[in-house]
Amino acid sequence: MNIDLKKSVTNKQSTIAVTGSKSETNRLLLLKALYPNLKLQNISNSDDSDMMHNALSNSSTLKDIHHAGTAMRFLTAYFSIQEGQEIVLTGSNRMQERPIKILVEALKQLDVVISYENNEGYPPIKIQGKRIAKNEVVLKADVSSQYISALLLIAPKLENGLKLILEGKITSVPYINMTLALLNEIGVKTSFENNIISVMPKNEVEDIELIVESDWSSASYFYSIVALSEIGTQISLTSYKKNSLQGDSSLVEIYADFGVETTFVDNSIVITKIEKSDKQFVEFDLQSSPDIAQTIVVTCFGLGLGCCLKGLHTLKIKETDRLEALKVELTKLGAIINVTNDSLTLETSLSNFIIKSNTSIATYQDHRMAMAFAPLALRVPIVIEEAEVVSKSFPDFWNDLKNIGFQFEETL
Repeated sequence: MNIDLKKSVTNKQSTIAVTGSKSETNRLLLLKALYPNLKLQNISNSDDSDMMHNALSNSSTLKDIHHAGTAMRFLTAYFSIQEGQEIVLTGSNRMQERPIKILVEALKQLDVVISYENNEGYPPIKIQGKRIAKNEVVLKADVSSQYISALLLIAPKLENGLKLILEGKITSVPYINMTLALLNEIGVKTSFENNIISVMPKNEVEDIELIVESDWSSASYFYSIVALSEIGTQISLTSYKKNSLQGDSSLVEIYADFGVETTFVDNSIVITKIEKSDKQFVEFDLQSSPDIAQTIVVTCFGLGLGCCLKGLHTLKIKETDRLEALKVELTKLGAIINVTNDSLTLETSLSNFIIKSNTSIATYQDHRMAMAFAPLALRVPIVIEEAEVVSKSFPDFWNDLKNIGFQFEETL
């Protein structure tokens, strides 16, 4: 299904209820599998979280998680400690091209038994669950934080807990802190000093109900919409915390550079376009929040601003190579953009620059490509290919856009 977006104008005021954070949900689903007496509210309705839940709850020995990268990492660790179980964990063709070796080698330091079914270092993998007595892992610190979080989430169920030694500069610290905070919330003792993380063993936890905060990555698309709208445009989003565990909450500071003000009211954020940006070029280090890179660069392009985004090395191994995908699709629209292995630079547009209308944007089976480019319909008509891919993280996205004033048609 393609979405043909007409040139649109948003409502002056709108309210959107955003589903629970996929990042928090998937962590908590794993913890609930380890401690069944936990209760969860406002969990994500994303495909990724559905895949995670199904893999944890069904008795099949073949677990197919399709495109769900977080589920692949977390479940690799989870099934490693399910004593007496043997399962095969697989996914889509793209998932079978995404590396898992770093996590597998880390788990093997604990004497976990994992083998590759096809290609060395890639899914599908066969996991033979066992009791784990060893408690020390050494891991490079600049790897995906999901590898680190996968180890931390199973740590309290290891006989002797876990001492994780990270070598080098740590990537995506907010996601690691999110994992540790959720462990602390259920009563697990942890410490994070210098580059050493320790998690104490805990066999049982008390009954507790946890409410998942709404997803800040999903909020990013509405920040982009407000930034590209007229002064005075306002969108309220529920349910968000001022002291969020999510690294993407850096949107509050980043979008202030684009004339967008964020106000916290009860359990909501109100984002308002209060002025035109006086910037011509902006720079951001997104090492702690790489998932919002696509949204930011498209916002900059729509505003005619240049940007340099750094800390993006993990985007090469996402649903697609997001840096190359951005370069290809923005170039179609008339942008001048350069990418390296860990950065992206967009040139500032001239005052008479015109975005190419009715351009068809390929999404590469990547939900964030579809949603990041959609706000450009506030500038020109644009076509989003394979638009159903948004269900991976935000199934209600197109309905929410329609409710705030976007006009579009669905085509085959």
